[in-house]
Amino acid sequence: MVKMGKDYYDILGIKKGASEDDIKKAYRKQALRFHPDKNKSSGAEEKFKEIAEAYDVLSDPKKKDIYDRYGEEGLKGGGIPGGGGGPGNFSYSFQGDPHVIFAEFFGGRNPFEQFFGGRNGGMDEDMDTDDPFARFGMGGGGIGGFPRSFSSSMGGMGPHTSVVKKHQDPPVVHDLQVTLEEVLSGCTKRMKISRKRLNPDGRSVRVEDKILEVQIKKGWKEGTKITFPKEGDETPTVIPADVVFVLKDKPHPVFKRDGSDIVYTAKISLRDALCGCTVNAPTLDGRTVTVSTTDIVQPGMKRRISGEGLPYPKRPDRRGDLLVEYEVRFPERLSQSARDTIAQVLPRS
Repeated sequence: MVKMGKDYYDILGIKKGASEDDIKKAYRKQALRFHPDKNKSSGAEEKFKEIAEAYDVLSDPKKKDIYDRYGEEGLKGGGIPGGGGGPGNFSYSFQGDPHVIFAEFFGGRNPFEQFFGGRNGGMDEDMDTDDPFARFGMGGGGIGGFPRSFSSSMGGMGPHTSVVKKHQDPPVVHDLQVTLEEVLSGCTKRMKISRKRLNPDGRSVRVEDKILEVQIKKGWKEGTKITFPKEGDETPTVIPADVVFVLKDKPHPVFKRDGSDIVYTAKISLRDALCGCTVNAPTLDGRTVTVSTTDIVQPGMKRRISGEGLPYPKRPDRRGDLLVEYEVRFPERLSQSARDTIAQVLPRS
C-alpha cells in the first residue's frame, strides 16, 4: 500500500474527489485565514506555505492525478512501487512562493486593503476571517470563488494566470499660488507631500514625506503645469501617479494681471479728469513712474507704460507693459454756486 504522506485534501479542509470549484473555495478560505499579515500565531507562516503547496498540487490536473493514485511520496518520486522516480520519471518539488500564489489568485498582494480599507490592512475587528468575502456575496461561480463578472473585471484570478498588471492612477493635481513679484523675478517653491511607498518585501507600504522643489520661471502664466513623474502613492498593484502643480495667481493688493501686462487702477477726481492730471504709478519692483495727461479722461481710458509688466514666458529678457487704468471719483454733493458755474461752463451735449 502506498503511503500518502501529506494529506493535501485535509490541509485545505475538503474531501478527496472535491471539484475544481471546491478546491478554489477551500484555498481562498484557508489562505485568508492563515495569511501571515492577518494571522500572527507562531505556525501561521508554515501553515500558509502548506496551504499554497496543497493548492499548487490539487489545482493542477496532472499533479492531482499522480497524487490521487500514488500519494505525496509517489508525486515526489519516492513512493511508487519499483521506484523509478514517479510515472514517466515525473518528480515534483514545491518551489513556489506562497505569497506569489496568493497574489496570482486574488489579483493583487493585499486583498484585505483592496476590499475593506481601514486600519491594519483593512479588516474590521468583527469580520469573519474564515471567509470575509461571503458578506459581499462573492461565494463561488467565478475564478477563485468570485462571481464571473467580478473576476473578469479583475483580469482573471485563476491558478495559472499571471499577476494582474499594475496600473497608474490619474495625476494628483495641486494648485500652487504665486505672487506677481515671484512671477517677475522667478523663484523656487519647496512643497512637502506625503505619499505611500512600497517596503522591500513588495507587499506592505509605509507613509513617507518628501520635499519637491518647484522651479517657477520668469513670466510663467497662470495655468502652467509642473509635473513630477511617479511621486504619488505606490501599492503592490498601483504605479505611483504623477504629481502635478498648477500655477494660480495670488490676488495682488495693487495690480491685476492681463497676460504679460499688469494693470494699475488710478483713482482721480472729476476735476482732474476734466482738466488733466499727473499720476505716480507704482511698479512691481518698487519704483514709481509718472504718467501725465492734459486730455479729458474718457470712460475706459488707459495709458500704456512700455516694458514695466511681466517677462514674456518665451522671451524672459523682454517684458509686457504697465497699463494705467483711470477710475473717476465723482463728488457726493455740490454747492449751488458750483452747480451754477458748471452749468455755465459745460455744454449741454
